[in-house]
Amino acid sequence: MQRLFFTSDPAAALSEVLAEMAPEGRIFILADSNTATLCLPVIEAGLKSCEPEIIVVSEGDANKDLDSLAAVWSSLSGRGATRRSLLINLGGGMVTDLGGFAAATFKRGIRCINIPTTLLGAVDAAVGGKTGINFDGLKNEIGVFAPAETVIVSSEFYSTLPPEELLSGYGEVLKHALIDSPEALAAALTVDPAGALPSELAPVLEKSVRIKQEIVAADPFEQGFRRALNLGHTAAHAFESLAMSRGKRVAHGVAVAHGIIVDMVLSKLLKDFPSETLHCVSTFVREHYPAPEFDCSDYETLISFMRHDKKNTSSDHINFTLLRRPGAVEIDCIVDTKTITAALDLMRDLLGV
Repeated sequence: MQRLFFTSDPAAALSEVLAEMAPEGRIFILADSNTATLCLPVIEAGLKSCEPEIIVVSEGDANKDLDSLAAVWSSLSGRGATRRSLLINLGGGMVTDLGGFAAATFKRGIRCINIPTTLLGAVDAAVGGKTGINFDGLKNEIGVFAPAETVIVSSEFYSTLPPEELLSGYGEVLKHALIDSPEALAAALTVDPAGALPSELAPVLEKSVRIKQEIVAADPFEQGFRRALNLGHTAAHAFESLAMSRGKRVAHGVAVAHGIIVDMVLSKLLKDFPSETLHCVSTFVREHYPAPEFDCSDYETLISFMRHDKKNTSSDHINFTLLRRPGAVEIDCIVDTKTITAALDLMRDLLGV
């Protein structure tokens, strides 16, 4: 199982991890143009025992592509990396996805550590072993399951993040809490995602990451219950695609927060999900998140995007993860378009759109 290291001092944690791993080859750090400036100084004290080579790629998911991957491979090769080298991925999901794939494929695999510097990266991309790049206009089209040996999680990095990025990460925190239990959900609903201090965020963050780790450990290659982690994502991907079709962007976790409400409404309609919980979570999302930007004239387009979701077995079957209650998940639920339309109506009512 992937080792998780939760800390308020990421430099000290890194120093301890490196001492335990005792890498025999050269150490490399992959960062993007933002984390190289903002986050690398935070961990430098943990690197005093070595002289790492720094590899910097352009920031942003648009650069998680074959050109960036080739640049990382070239840097590793040109600077003398061997199969005994270690790659430290310092950044958000773009960096850990790209770096994890580069590490898994360079010389048929070198060791790597993830240090996620965004809340979304910590609760989503850095844990679970999914790596990859975008290709031919398709997100995460090429990749492998290859978990980092260790993930160092620290909320100390998040002071550099704008509120939208904190909200984005917290959408995945809400998802994990709903999958896990009423107690986890109650704890998650006590936190102000964009205004919490690192000390306030840390316990909820640790719980969320451990929930994901337990699910992944039981189903590492997404053959069964790991699909519970798709809660909120069928609608979320449609919301993201609609925004992109208009030349706009909605942060992934913000779309997930909106998608969770759709799935809870569907769960109420089809699985008798508790109304009280639906209203509590809807109120939280309405108070903390921006309103979704679509209306009833967009339903046909949204459903069309849902038909192309990769979780579907055919375009006639739109697949959702639903809930009977927090902690009671049902995967692979096929929902008809009439019910989806009703859920979108009720979701907009609940969020005051």
